Formats: sequence, structure tokens, C-alpha cells
Amino acid sequence: MRSVGSPEVRASHADRDRIVEVLRVAAGDGRLTLEELDERLEAALSARTVGELAVLTSDLPETAGGPGFEEVMRIEQVGSSTGRADAWVVPRRLEIRSAWGEVTLDFTDAVITHDSLDIDLDLRAGALKLVTRPGIVVDTTGLVTNYSAIKERRVAEAPVVLRVRITGEIEYGQIVVRPRRRGLGRR
Repeated sequence: MRSVGSPEVRASHADRDRIVEVLRVAAGDGRLTLEELDERLEAALSARTVGELAVLTSDLPETAGGPGFEEVMRIEQVGSSTGRADAWVVPRRLEIRSAWGEVTLDFTDAVITHDSLDIDLDLRAGALKLVTRPGIVVDTTGLVTNYSAIKERRVAEAPVVLRVRITGEIEYGQIVVRPRRRGLGRR
């Protein structure tokens, strides 16, 4: 089984729709002619893999486009739990403001579009959990901790796909970095 970020992975309808939207915006900005737009739309709608889709936007600036990618994602919550899982698109930067709750970021099936993720963290009396896969490295050296704990369970060695840098402050809380748990019904 291939990782979701791999170019050989089969494209979904949602993947095609995101690329179509990027192409339409690029044409509206004058980056593509009508002929180029028509050719790329046809190619996007018939693409079989994520790699075929990526080629269609590779000459467009990232700000105009990656397929629906956010440069900065914000998570703010008080007294509850929230998270990102399944095929969520990992941004370049993530701002987390959390008090009395838990934030879980599950990278096992995430769509990784950049080689790094900077997390600016302000965590009070709660937890940040990162569920990783091989190739994801987490760096917490820039984090200020007050009455807090950082627990990290390493995953198997692999070429680095994503480097996660966590900075900011955590008070009366914990950060847990671990691989997905193996359980019944999971491969």
C-alpha cells in the first residue's frame, strides 16, 4: 500500500475537483490561456493518479495554487477536543491555541505538500497528540515548557518526508508523538 502523498496513488474525485478549481483561478488571474485551460481541465478530469494531477499545476506559483492548500491553518478551542485526520492537507504553518482540551493531528493518511510544517503552539492545561508515520520527524527544541511533559515514541527509520517544528509555549500540559496504534481491523 502506498502513502497518500505518493505520486502513484490513485486520484479521488475530490483531488480532481481541487485541481480544476486551481486551474480556473489561474486562468482568471491570466496565468493560463483559454486553450491551456481547456487542455488542463480535460487532463485533470481524466487523471488517474495524484502525480498526473500535480504536473498540471507544477508551473503555477504555490500561492496561486496548490490544490486547495492553506498556507496557515488555525485551530482554536477551549475545553473540548478537536483534530485533523484522514486525508487532511498539511499546511506550511499551523497555529494552535488550546486550553483545557486535546488537539490530535493524525499524519498517517495526511496529504503532505511541503517538506516542513511549523506549529506555533499556545497550550494551557491540555494535550497535543501527533500520530506519525515513517518519514515524519518532530522537533520540539524551540518549545518553552512549564510543568509539562513531552513524550515521543519513534517510528521506523525512513527518508524524511515532513519535518514538523513546534515552537511556542505549553503550560500544565503534554505533547505526545507516537505512531498509529495497531488494532483490530487495521492492516
